Amino acid sequence: MARILISMKDNFLKTIDELANKEQRTRSEFVREALREYIKKSSRVAPKNAQKNADILESLLE
Repeated sequence: MARILISMKDNFLKTIDELANKEQRTRSEFVREALREYIKKSSRVAPKNAQKNADILESLLE
């Protein structure tokens, strides 16, 4: 399995950790599942919205 390194604001990571703990998941599994859902949703969204959604996701990860 490949590993990636991403940067995000501390308060965003804290929120991720809190939600992952609440769902009794690891941080990695929580993020993988979030990305799976995003990809699924993006494939159903009109292409003109895909860039908007990608921009939103990118801003959340900054």
